[in-house]
Amino acid sequence: MLIKRHVHKNSFNLGTTIRHAGVIGLWASPVNGKKAGGKPGPPAMRHTGLGKLGGLINTAVHATKRTPGNGDVQWCFAQVKGTLDDDVTEADIISCVEFNHDGDLLATGDKGGRVVIFQRDPGSKTFPRRGEYNVYSTFQSHEPEFDYLKSLEIEEKINKIRWLKRRNPAHFLLSTNDKTIKLWKVSERDKKVEGYNTRSENGSLIDPVNVNSLRVPTIKPMELMVEASPRRIFANAHTYHINSISVNSDQETYLSADDLRINLWHLEITDQSFNIVDIKPTNMEELTEVITAAEFHPVECNLFVYSSSKGTIRLCDMRASALCDRHAKLFEEPEDPTNRSFFSEIISSISDVKLSNNGRYMISRDYLSVKVWDLHMETKPIETYPVHEYLRSKLCSLYENDCIFDKFECCWNGNDMAIMTGSYNNFFRMFDRTTKREVTLEASKDIAKPKTILKPRKVCSGGKRKKDEISVDCLDFNKKILHTAWHPTENIIAVAATNNLFLFQDKF
Repeated sequence: MLIKRHVHKNSFNLGTTIRHAGVIGLWASPVNGKKAGGKPGPPAMRHTGLGKLGGLINTAVHATKRTPGNGDVQWCFAQVKGTLDDDVTEADIISCVEFNHDGDLLATGDKGGRVVIFQRDPGSKTFPRRGEYNVYSTFQSHEPEFDYLKSLEIEEKINKIRWLKRRNPAHFLLSTNDKTIKLWKVSERDKKVEGYNTRSENGSLIDPVNVNSLRVPTIKPMELMVEASPRRIFANAHTYHINSISVNSDQETYLSADDLRINLWHLEITDQSFNIVDIKPTNMEELTEVITAAEFHPVECNLFVYSSSKGTIRLCDMRASALCDRHAKLFEEPEDPTNRSFFSEIISSISDVKLSNNGRYMISRDYLSVKVWDLHMETKPIETYPVHEYLRSKLCSLYENDCIFDKFECCWNGNDMAIMTGSYNNFFRMFDRTTKREVTLEASKDIAKPKTILKPRKVCSGGKRKKDEISVDCLDFNKKILHTAWHPTENIIAVAATNNLFLFQDKF
């Protein structure tokens, strides 16, 4: 009965099917070892000249002089974007948050297919630092579509946004929904041309017969206009729903991952991509795991990682073969038998994986914890941080209301010394790797006042509740922080709470 329930829910959407992959894995037979098929990849990939995997990872470890961890940081409210009303429209729910490489721009995508870009106020770069971000550009990135061949609705929801490094005055970003990836150019225009010979001022064409004299066009200043235009559209390459995109460090290629395959694209070529990972079994009844997230290494353009619903992370080297069906390293933590339960496979599914800025470490987020991995050590994580261990006793009810399948993201701070991830009741958690301090903060309208200092929140899981604690039974599971982002060099964080974007910064 349990399997029937989930299969009935899924219809054609494998993305939803596999969010229950942990349940399916309880009955499914293991993959029979057949080699995954797929299109042949490129004969040779552009890469650095480093030889050994261990050696090239060592070179990625470099000291960065950036902000300290969050151990002694007092966070205070800076801004909130969006209405604080309780009446929330589905289309306004934020589905992704991403700072650009210098932190001056912050992009959000929502379920309505819109991308909103906020720009930092130039005056806020002076001391004391302020995180004032104002709307820079808003545009409709994706529209709802319908696949008539498969009778499938394709949502306009923006799943991921990734910035490209800036090469000219314009900004470029990739955005994707379940099926289509788009490259957007965001540029400014503050001048216009006047004095055309064959066109009138309103833009209509003039018959050349009526042109009696020639004028030299002049360029005149105009009010600043920000334009967003699609430069490339990458479509028709994914059978299942796209869950990740990641720009390579060479800034020429990027990967896109769905539930069973990872494709490699060139930013200039839209009509073909190379299938570099294919885990689809010949018989779909033998399916035991799916891809949940994928990301390129920040330094080495031939390396990437991808996580699975079985709690494993694979590091692949594109120099080894065109089809990376054989991983270079497998990161997996043996399960603790004392914590074994019916829900073990579900909660061990990794919802997000992020490589550190220096390329030496990575973090993975499963349902109850965040783990830090050293790329030199595959056997177990070097650090494990419980996010909301008090929910372990609530897994049955969380399964019934489908919250157990929520996909929480995680992120590093600029110097890789602190980690942030979300929880329920609009709580989000921060962990300082140096001091081992951790703190729970809340993004709510009650603190939406300038310079209000965020007070640590504590959850009581049983026994007598203290005055400043909240009972686990009182948590609102409809309010969840799934998407967070940390400024690349400063203590400024962006937290998406349903339809609101909260900005917090260290006290000044």
